[in-house]
Order: sequence, then C-alpha cells, then structure tokens
Amino acid sequence: MSKVTRVLPDELPILPVRDTVLFPGAVMPLPVGRESSLALLNSLEGTEKILGVVAQLDPRIESPTGTDLHGVGTLAKVHKMVRMPNGNVVAFLEGLDRIRVKEVLGFKPFLKAHAELQPDLEDQRDSELTALQRNVQELFREVVARSPQLSDDLQSEVMNIESAGRMADFVSSTLPSLNTMIRQELLETFSVRKRMESLINELTKEREVLDLRSKIQDQVQEQVNQSQREFLLREQMKAIQKELGESDDGAAEIDELRKKVEDAGMSAEAKKECDRELKRLAKMTPASAEYMVARTYLEWMTSLPWNKTSGTEDIDIPKAQEILDEDHYDLVKIKQRILDYLAVKKLQPGMKGPILCFVGPPGVGKTSLGKSIARALGRKFVRISLGGMHDEAEIRGHRRTYIGALPGQIIQGIRRAETMDPVVMLDEVDKLGRDFRGDPSAALMEVLDPEQNSTFRDHYLDVPFDLSKVLFIATANWLDPVPEPLRDRMEILELSGYTEEEKVHIAKRFLVARQTKEHGVTNEQIEFTDEALRDVIRHYTREAGVRNLEREIGTLVRKQARRMAEGHTDKLVVTSDVVRDVLGLQKMRLEKEVEERVQKPGVSVGLVWTPVGGDIVFIEASKMRGGKTFTMTGHLGDVMQESMRAALTWVRANCERYGIDPDFFRKQDVHIHVPSGAVPKDGPSAGVAMVTALVSLLTGRAIKPRVAMTGEISLSGIVLPVGGIKEKVLGAKRAGIKEVILPSENEPNVKEDLPEEMLGDVKVHFVRTAEEALEIALGKFEKPVRSSAKTDDDRPLAGPVH
Repeated sequence: MSKVTRVLPDELPILPVRDTVLFPGAVMPLPVGRESSLALLNSLEGTEKILGVVAQLDPRIESPTGTDLHGVGTLAKVHKMVRMPNGNVVAFLEGLDRIRVKEVLGFKPFLKAHAELQPDLEDQRDSELTALQRNVQELFREVVARSPQLSDDLQSEVMNIESAGRMADFVSSTLPSLNTMIRQELLETFSVRKRMESLINELTKEREVLDLRSKIQDQVQEQVNQSQREFLLREQMKAIQKELGESDDGAAEIDELRKKVEDAGMSAEAKKECDRELKRLAKMTPASAEYMVARTYLEWMTSLPWNKTSGTEDIDIPKAQEILDEDHYDLVKIKQRILDYLAVKKLQPGMKGPILCFVGPPGVGKTSLGKSIARALGRKFVRISLGGMHDEAEIRGHRRTYIGALPGQIIQGIRRAETMDPVVMLDEVDKLGRDFRGDPSAALMEVLDPEQNSTFRDHYLDVPFDLSKVLFIATANWLDPVPEPLRDRMEILELSGYTEEEKVHIAKRFLVARQTKEHGVTNEQIEFTDEALRDVIRHYTREAGVRNLEREIGTLVRKQARRMAEGHTDKLVVTSDVVRDVLGLQKMRLEKEVEERVQKPGVSVGLVWTPVGGDIVFIEASKMRGGKTFTMTGHLGDVMQESMRAALTWVRANCERYGIDPDFFRKQDVHIHVPSGAVPKDGPSAGVAMVTALVSLLTGRAIKPRVAMTGEISLSGIVLPVGGIKEKVLGAKRAGIKEVILPSENEPNVKEDLPEEMLGDVKVHFVRTAEEALEIALGKFEKPVRSSAKTDDDRPLAGPVH
C-alpha cells in the first residue's frame, strides 16, 4: 500500500467536467464556463487550492447533481487561472490522487462532497509487475514512434518513471486514442496490475491501427507516384509525336473543342471562361477525373444557342390569329393579348418578351394554349414541369464542384430548343415546394424578370446567358400558393370554366376528332349527336374543363373500335341510349339533389370557388331544446366561422321583422353544418346563404327550388361583393340552378364576363341587403307573425339532411 500523507477537508469542493478525465500526476488546462464552476474557483483561497475533479455520466446535463457524476475522481490542485475575453476561465490543474466520492453534501453555489483518498493497490514490486511495466513502456514507445500526433520526447519520459502506478497513469493521460469511458475505467482500476493489463490491450490495438494507417498511406503514395510517372511518360510521348509530326487523340479532341468555342458565337465573358478551361484541359491526362469534368463543361457551353434565333422576324398577324382560332375555341381575351404582343413585336423587333401566367381550373387548355402560341409565333416549344420541385438547383443548376453536376432546367430547356427565343412553359408554378435545399420560387424571380434575365447566371455555367428573348408562360390552378414577389413579375390571364354549349362545341370540333384518330376510327364509322354529348356533360362529368369529357368520349369511341374488331362494319350513331348503355348509371344528379334537399326549412344553397372551378354547397341549419349554444361543423376555417356568427347576430337583431320569437336563442340551441366534412372550407362569401338558412329554419319556410346565392354579410345586413363570380355562376348552371342571388356591386363582373348566351336560362338577382335576398329566396313577409316553426316542445322541424 502507498503511504497517504494528505488530509481531505470535510467538505471537498467538486468540479464536474464533461468528456474529460484527469489522472494523478497529469497537468491539464481546463476551460471553465458554468456559473457554479466559476463560483467554485472564486471561492478557493490560500496557496493550497484543492478541489475534486469528477467526470459527468452524461455530458449533456447542464446542472449535474450527485447522481449524475461518476463515483471516482481525482484530487487536484489549481496552479493558475487565466480569464478569457468571453468571460470563461482556463484553470491549470495538477492531478494529485484518486478519490472516492462518498456523499454529496450540497449543490449551491457549487457541489460539495465528503470524499476519501483511494491509494493504488499492489504497490509492492515483483517480477510479474516489472514485466508488465516494461511491456507497457515498450508498446508506448512503438505507438509514439508511429503516431504523428505524439512527440518523440514522450519515449524518454515514460522510461524515467519508476512507479508502475504513476507510469500507467502517465500513459493513460497521454494516449490520444482512448475515449472518455476507457479513461474513466482506468481511473477506477485501483489495482496497478489490472491497470497495466488493460493498457497493454489498448496499446496493442493502437499499434495495429497505426500499422494499418501506415500501410494505406504507403499504397496511396505509390499510386500518386505511379500517376506522376504516367504523366511524365505521356508528356515525353507528346514531345516525341511532335518531333515526328504526329498527333494524339487527346490533342485532336482539344482542337475540335477549341474550334467549337470559336464557332459558337458566345459572349466575350463566356469565351474567356472556355479558353481558360481549354488551357486546363490541355495540361490534364484523359484518365484524370477533372478531365471529364472540364470536357463536359465545354460540351455544354458549345452546344448552347448563344446567337441562334427562330428567324421569324416577319410576323403574319392574320395567320397567327387563324392558328389560335384553329386550336382553341373562345378564349377571346387570351388571343387578343397574344396578338397585341405579336403586333408590337412586329413594329419593335428588339422588345423584351412578356411574362404571362395562365390561371384556371384543370382541363381548360392552359398547356395546349402555350403550344398554339409557339406555333403561331413560329418558335420552338419547351415545357418544364415545376410540380413538386423542391431544390433551388433545379432552376439555377449545380455548381461544378459536385459530382454529376448539370445546368438547371432553364438552360437544359434552351439547349433542347436549340434557339435562344423559344416559348418556355413553366407548368404548375403554384405547386413548387420549399425545404432545406432552397426555394425554387425565389430562383424563378430572376428568370421571370425582364430587367434581369438578360444576364441570367446558371451556377453550372457561371457566365451570363441572355434569356430576354424567351417568351415565358407560366400556368397555375390558383394563385394563393404563388409568392407575391413572383406573382408581381407576371401578367395574370385567367381562364374560366366552359359552359355546356361551349363544351358541346369543343367536343364536336376537337375532342371527338382527336379520340377517333387515336383509336383508329373514322368519322364515317361513328357519329355523336348533340343530345348524347349534352348527356355526357350533364350526367357523367362535373368539371370546369373538358378533360373528363374527353375521357368519356374516348370510352364511347373504344366501344365502336371493339365492334369493328368483332366484324361489325355498320356506323355507330351515339345517342343518349348508347351513352347510358356504355357509361352505365348517371354519376351526376345535381338537379334532383338540389330540389330534394331544399324541400325542408333550414337548408340553403351557396356558391363557392375552388381551384378546379365553381361549385355549389349546401348549408344546413337545425335547432333543438337547450339555450345559448351555437354549434358550427363541417371542417370550417376561422373566417367562415366568424361569418356564421355574424349571420346569427343579424338574425337575432331582426327576428321580429320575420315573426321569429325574440327569445328563441335563450330557449334553443342552434347548429349550422356544411356537408362534405372531409373537405376544408373557408371564406366569407357564404354569409348571405347562412342568413337565409337560419331565417328559413326559424320561420318554417323552405327556400325556392333551384335558387343559389353568394355574398358576404355585414352586421348591418349589407351584402358585400365577393370574387370568382364567373366561376360560381357557371358552377351553379352546371348544377341545374335557375336563379342566382349576387351582391349588387358584382353586377359589372356579370356584364363583362358573362354574356347572355353564356348565362342561358339562369336568372341573376342583384341585392344590396339581406332583406332583399330573403325576399327572393323565401318570398315576401307580409306582417310580423310568430314563427310557425316553433312548437310546444321546441322540437326542430328540420335537421341535417343525409
């Protein structure tokens, strides 16, 4: 046993440390930053500044307690403290002896504990211990000799330590490969013999790792030397071939690339970059990885159309209008805007291209319209799908430092077009994503800004490329997801849904012809009647566009194709009976559904706008015995719930005008439900429909059949204007609605966007107040009468319609 001469205080200050183990005999600089640790150092007085250093079990704990520390630590002496500019202190500690923490006595302002010294066991020397000591010394010297991290002076230092325990502690604190857990195990190993055995195992592992590292380094060095040797031989071969008047393939390839650079007609900055890459390429060996990177870059640069245009400067306006009319029916505003652009382009050939954005429901012809514009302009058409794109590099390209780097989709599209003035369609711009890889919509801002895109810089090319001659056309189903700065750079052109007559015309002129051609059927073998097309539109499709209509027409055409394959050569005339026979039961019965659901009081029909067009929505109100409870259901947003509360407030304030019991809300609970609960709903435009449903419920009057309405309601009963009027009215017409109630301030929208032939037999009422809307929907109220809907037991007359 070793002699112990130190006496520990009854309360020993304890300094918790993270990922650090201090061994006896070792001197260590220790950064201290915790408030409790700083308080401990400041409390030390006198020359003998003694404390206990104990490692934490979990280094993530900020304020450790006794259970968060190892049971064995090191008694240490503070020699010096240096205060750093950031407020932390670096304490220089010397380990003295092992200590065992017996009991934690306090935590504030720092840890204090009762501890006892723990001397080394088996300090008596024998031949086995001596052999172990020499083995450790020899292994440590070998590790020092192989490791670049350890100083050679350590070899002599370890030989000069006579005490086996001190020597083991010296090696444990010096060996960099030992982790905190192994160091703590060595600190807690009081037997010198066992400590030596553990060290021998760790030193042997470290020696094997260093031997393997040295072997790998030798192999790498050998490969480098081989590469240098090959490079020198190739250079000598080039010199010999030059003397003999011969040329190698590499030089021929570089000459070919240099000729392409000269002929590409690129800008001065781009040519300068290419010349620099050519010089680098000439100094590389073809086997080098950098050689392929530089070669691919030069191929991209020389394949871009730096000064190639479509060559269609002489624009024929009448021919362009003929092409647009040939490919698309109606869309008058869109066509006029395109023709205006062509006219200005003809007068001013150097003008910058506009940035158009087509917004409308699916299937109305946004993408196909872009193709028609390209055909009318005589330009190439490139479509870039942006739906689901999350990475900003998809627009700007990847930097050449990455393996497999490529330019962005914009430059790739220009290369495919082989001209610098194509029509580029950015499809589904409202479905761009955003995550940790960047925001593609932010990258599009430079692309879609006519003042900036003349010097667009792709990350891969790293030189300016002129996009000002490109006609960009973006498409979207709705504008809400498009960021405001990006929306500001585009000219918005809205494409509304089609009426039934327009769909019939489109089907006869375009869809039937396309489907018969795709299925190998001629016009002499199949004929569609107008009644059959209307039957398909009314009862088998419910959409703003014509995509599903074309799909159903294709099903009917395939029926004739099958008949022909079975040997029937007679012409198939598609009538309503044939439609029902092939397509089955009718999928849409909106007209009957509206009539059935509004038969009971408390149900009204509202109009809504969706990204796929206008539609109707049922609003159901019910009452039950209770009092002062207002329930709203149907997956409703905050704005729609506020609109419902405003509607109830107006009804309560005006109940006597309609013969409603003024105390109805004190005696009964009211519940408003908007069916299709899985679909989120929000917005204020159903306010007037909610007022109508409540008044209908409380008066016992059912609304007129086939009447729908839209408009925001105020507390004073004013019907405020709303948006999406054209889509809503067309949606009402598709649902079989005959009368539509709209805010009076939306009358200009109807006159401009909905001509009489488009409205057909739909009658439009314009109202300024809720009273006017109720008179149209429920009829006139002659005099105040108590609600006929009230019964002795206050039972509701109308409940949710299922």
